[in-house]
Amino acid sequence: MEEKDIIKLIDHTQLQADATWEDIVSLCDEAVKYKTATVCIPPTYLKRVHDKYGDDLKLCTVIGFPLGYSCTASKVVEAQEAIKDGALEIDTVVNISDVKNHRYDEVKKELEEIRKACGDKLLKVIIETCYLTEDEKKELCKIVFLRSDTCAYHLRHNGSYHRSDKRFRRRNAVFSAVYQMIITKKHYKELISTNDTAKEMAENGAPE
Repeated sequence: MEEKDIIKLIDHTQLQADATWEDIVSLCDEAVKYKTATVCIPPTYLKRVHDKYGDDLKLCTVIGFPLGYSCTASKVVEAQEAIKDGALEIDTVVNISDVKNHRYDEVKKELEEIRKACGDKLLKVIIETCYLTEDEKKELCKIVFLRSDTCAYHLRHNGSYHRSDKRFRRRNAVFSAVYQMIITKKHYKELISTNDTAKEMAENGAPE
C-alpha cells in the first residue's frame, strides 16, 4: 500500500477546543492538497468551511462529543443541524454510562434515533474502548453491526480526548469475532506515528 492510498483513508481532524479559524483553514487546505477522506471539525465551523470550500471537501463532525452522555434528543438535534450546515458524515459518541450499566437496549434505541436523523448521511459510532471491558466491546459490536434494524454503519474505537487504547491487533481480533468487517480509526500523531503503523492498520481491516 502506497502512502497516497493511506492518506485517502484518513479523516484529517481538528477537534481541539481552542482551535481558531486559521487552524481550521490550515487543516482544510492540507486536506484538499493531499486528498484525505474527510476533514473532521467542530460543528461550529461546518457552515463557514462549507461556504469556503464547497464540494472540494467532504465534511465530518462529531455529536455528543467527547463524553457521550448528553441526552438522545440533544444528539438528534446536533446531527440535524450539522447536516444542514454541510456535514456528510456524523461521528456520534456512544452513551458510555449506559454501556457501563449494561443498558444495551437504551444504547440501541439511541443509535436508531440518531440514524433516522442522519438520513442518507454516514453515521459512525465512537465507542471509547479505553473505558470498556472485552465483553462490553463485543456487545457494542453486536448492536452496531449485527442488528440490521440499528443501521449504524461504521465503528470508531476512540475519540481524541480520552486515554488511548493502542492494542489494535487485539481489538481487531475481538471485533472480528462478532463481525467480519470492522472499521477502526486512529488520528493524531501520537496514535499513528509512522507510515508502517498506518499501513498495518489498513491491512488489518481499517478502511477509514
